[in-house]
Amino acid sequence: AYVVLLAAGYEILELPLVFYRGYLLERRYGLSSESLRAWTADHVKAALVGLLLTLGGAFVLYAAVRVSAAWWWLLCALVFAAVDTALANLAPVVLLPLFYRFRPLERDALRERLIALSARAGVPVLGAFEWGLGEKTRRANAALVGLGRTRRILLSDTLLAGYSDDEIEVILAHELAHHVHRDIWTALVVDSAVVTGGLWAAHLIVRAWGGAFGVSGPADPAALPLLVLSASAVSLLMTPLGNAWSRYNERRADRFALGLTDRPTAFISAMRRLGAQNLAEERPSPAVFWFFHTHPTIDERIDTARRFKAA
Repeated sequence: AYVVLLAAGYEILELPLVFYRGYLLERRYGLSSESLRAWTADHVKAALVGLLLTLGGAFVLYAAVRVSAAWWWLLCALVFAAVDTALANLAPVVLLPLFYRFRPLERDALRERLIALSARAGVPVLGAFEWGLGEKTRRANAALVGLGRTRRILLSDTLLAGYSDDEIEVILAHELAHHVHRDIWTALVVDSAVVTGGLWAAHLIVRAWGGAFGVSGPADPAALPLLVLSASAVSLLMTPLGNAWSRYNERRADRFALGLTDRPTAFISAMRRLGAQNLAEERPSPAVFWFFHTHPTIDERIDTARRFKAA
């Protein structure tokens, strides 16, 4: 009950910002195609999934503390890493269908072309699916989700409706690059390292300053907010480094996509259209770019394709 109350309190505090950013702002700029009722239903589902994960995390934490008061943070990190990996594998078949509709891609020529592209890249896929993103947003997107036997191509209906087959091919080639370069596995390792560091820092902070907050140790239920805040602070401090690493991977994926497809013109047009349709920030300030952006700017990505074309 204590964990549920903490989670509910956080949800209540966060809700105004989430509603403004996720619904009002999207509606203001013409990106959302979702009714308030549908948005609320999605938010409730996401909150329930988050609550289940939070309860599971709290159970693991206190079980680990009972096993070892000195090494609980490492035990937790190992379990969380295993869960993170399982979720990456199960998301296409368990989590995503909670929020989106999927159906096999019916455009035979495009499906065969994309599966052949995947085979050429050495990334076997289960199949290609149309992703019902248009029910919620006017943004366009493509993804290659899952690991191993659950890996599948997802193409949003908003992408299929407005982009050429050449553009879709080069967009998918970029997604294939992340699997070729094992960026998904590397991300899982990096995430696990950040979580481990955050839990270790939380352990040290509770030991050093817990008494000032009336906390006797990590097993004390009153320590939970302090543990969460400490671990979150470490994660926040690591955000710029994580985003810089992400931008490196995205640049490498762009180069791979251009080399695999040899379609720089389609790449340029796809980037321009995605940037316009998704309202990507064209020229962010250096500080905003450094701290928040996980991808290079659209202009930089287009310049990469132009250099490839001229080579």
